[in-house]
Amino acid sequence: MKIVTWNINGVRARIGNLTHWLTESAPDIVCLQEIKTVDDQFPRAEIEALGYNVETNGQKSFNGVAILSKLPFDEVNRGLPGDDADDHARFIEGVFSTDQGALRVVSLYLPNGNPIDDERKFSYKLAWMARLERWAQERLRLEEALVLAGDYNVIPEPADARFPENWLGDALFQPQTRQAFRRLKNLGFTEAVRTVTDSAGVYTFWDYQAGAWQKNNGIRIDHLLLSPEAANRFASASVEKHVRAWEKPSDHVPVAIELSLQPA
Repeated sequence: MKIVTWNINGVRARIGNLTHWLTESAPDIVCLQEIKTVDDQFPRAEIEALGYNVETNGQKSFNGVAILSKLPFDEVNRGLPGDDADDHARFIEGVFSTDQGALRVVSLYLPNGNPIDDERKFSYKLAWMARLERWAQERLRLEEALVLAGDYNVIPEPADARFPENWLGDALFQPQTRQAFRRLKNLGFTEAVRTVTDSAGVYTFWDYQAGAWQKNNGIRIDHLLLSPEAANRFASASVEKHVRAWEKPSDHVPVAIELSLQPA
């Protein structure tokens, strides 16, 4: 089973790229972030025509997440619990039946948190990560295959940036941000890409500015975390970097994993 995360950076603007990629890559489950549209304006018909079920948690003009799946949804949950005042559409969870039991897949879009001298924005980022940690701790007690996939807006280590010194003042690379990510992983999650390679130079995001793509001035901020039950079925991970060279690309690229699971 192929599960992919991709910050699409505007699904309606990139629906052509998305449908082309779905045909080329043939994922079973796709977690999209930054769909930047309300639910009833999501280009559902084009995606359903390719055999996918679609569930969204949209928001006008910014944020928004979705899950596309060839498997039918058994359950869908929207919004990260823990703050009733938080109206940002950053979280959606789908539950599916497989031959190994339930599979839970989350598409999440963590806050950026910049600028760090704006205490409200950076505090919101850290508070959101703390809520995610509490939620994940509860979900792990179910002892099910769980995949947390998305744009974390976290550069975990210096090797995850071409020029880490350029990110020292950025919320994505602050010690508190990286510590929060480690705490989440230390609950018992496996970080998929770093399971298959510890090399530097593996990036998932290249800014549109200053020729970042052409210079390979990238960072790795899109991650898939696997519960022990999912990690036991882990087969491979890859970054589909070539998509960044397409016309009208997102500034992120798809990150894929393969799990040895079959539909129930």
